[in-house]
Amino acid sequence: MDDVEVRHLPGDLPQLFGDGVGDDAAARTLSVPLPDGDLVWPDPGYPQRRPLLRPAFWLSDDPVRGDLWAALRAEHPRSGLWPLLMDESDQPWAAGQIAPEPVSEIGNYHPHAFMYEVWADFADQAADGDLDDLAPYGRHCPGPAPAGVPLDDPDAVADRYARVLAGRGVSLGLIPVERGADALSAAGWQGALNHNEWTAPLSAVLRSWEDRFGARVVGLGFNTLELSVAAPPVSTRHAVHVAAEHWAFCPDILFQGPGTLAGYAEEIRGKTHWSFWWD
Repeated sequence: MDDVEVRHLPGDLPQLFGDGVGDDAAARTLSVPLPDGDLVWPDPGYPQRRPLLRPAFWLSDDPVRGDLWAALRAEHPRSGLWPLLMDESDQPWAAGQIAPEPVSEIGNYHPHAFMYEVWADFADQAADGDLDDLAPYGRHCPGPAPAGVPLDDPDAVADRYARVLAGRGVSLGLIPVERGADALSAAGWQGALNHNEWTAPLSAVLRSWEDRFGARVVGLGFNTLELSVAAPPVSTRHAVHVAAEHWAFCPDILFQGPGTLAGYAEEIRGKTHWSFWWD
């Protein structure tokens, strides 16, 4: 790595802050050398939520090491660029098959309202036997779970998990957002499209998990999401409540997994990373 020299955003990275995103790119700095990569623009022929007049993110040409992710995560307050480990094997990110949503819309959604809506929709259509899978809650949504107690510094937990994920040989993305939870919407990820038409509500949930559980968005795949978690539930009761939130966020983790909230709760109890996938 070069000498620690604070310098303005290199190359074409300032273009990520066009179209009224964030503050003046000239005020942003980055002292971490980057590998070769390119800006990713939404494909104009791909269905878009709203035309984007700037590139959505920057993507490295080749897989990167986890310690680069950690270094860029530490630079985020100064660069305004949140690092993501992005699996290029299943999702051709570089082709621009993305549908970015304005980060400003995330605040219009409330995690508790999203959870209640998902729960009510399922309860209205489900047979009584299906509701047994959601015991002890059944038809009655419990709402968001209480915050967890930190086991470690959230950034330290995120850095460790990034090193694990980087071992899979994934590329690096840099997303122009003020917090990692917003990266899904800003990057135009659509991995949960079959569950929810918009990504902004999911980012709203992630913001809440950042605050309550020390969660950090570390990795994305075509239909997968990887989070580090510094304050996971450690008691069975708390884990079941958190499992209910996870189910509303991503039903497939239950119905294609252990099948019940209680079974899934045991999988996440005390675990410092959460993985989600959608069909």
